[in-house]
Amino acid sequence: MFKKIVIPLMTLLLLSCVTSPTGRKQLLLMPADQVDTMGVEAFNTLKQETPLETNYSVNRYVTCVANAIIQVSNSPVKDWEIAVFRDESANAFALPGGKIGVNTGLLKVAEDQNQLGTVIGHEIAHVLANHSNERVSQEYAVQQGIELIQAVANVQTQMGQTMMGLLGVGAQFGILLPYSRTHESEADIFGLNLMAAAGFDPRASITLWQNMERAGSSEAPEFLSTHPSHNTRINDLQNAMNNALSLFQQAQTGGRRPNCQ
Repeated sequence: MFKKIVIPLMTLLLLSCVTSPTGRKQLLLMPADQVDTMGVEAFNTLKQETPLETNYSVNRYVTCVANAIIQVSNSPVKDWEIAVFRDESANAFALPGGKIGVNTGLLKVAEDQNQLGTVIGHEIAHVLANHSNERVSQEYAVQQGIELIQAVANVQTQMGQTMMGLLGVGAQFGILLPYSRTHESEADIFGLNLMAAAGFDPRASITLWQNMERAGSSEAPEFLSTHPSHNTRINDLQNAMNNALSLFQQAQTGGRRPNCQ
């Protein structure tokens, strides 16, 4: 009996140990399709709770930036859904299952397509690096996957709010479970490379974080609440800039020149 239990468990752990885009070891216990289902449920719940921006030009602009990055992301999800929420907080997120949300408040801080590409690239990087799966696995490895999916659909419960937070959209429901600094730093560099490969100028990432710093703590985006300090983030981005600029030049030479307005 002991072998019947231990051997499958060891097999599961071995199969669940994967490597992130930066070479970091990860433990992913949740099946990808279940995490995707949770992401879709969370997105649908959020659309029911938050007004959507209906302005055509705003939606076209955000979709243009997001699609340019998705096209170079090698994402297994081909048809991403992008929504703009009428919310003054400077916030954005991406969810497993191919969902992206951008608040109208972010467009006041991210002043052009390159700066917006920095944020969207960062959020897509979280999804591609399986950060949601990693966090859910760490918190709920012993629970049945179906319970987690049901929790997302019942957001008013404590577990439902916790699950929304783990997926990255908990702030709207009164609880914020931010990504770790390891995840944030990983998404910064991976996202920088994504936006550069899509043809957005990676140097705009520095300007974006300078804008964030000038915004002050009272207007700081919720999704940055426990990110690395502005100075640390800017230094890390500058150290990674040469590679990003090389990707940017390759994108430009290859005809990737987004013109999102």
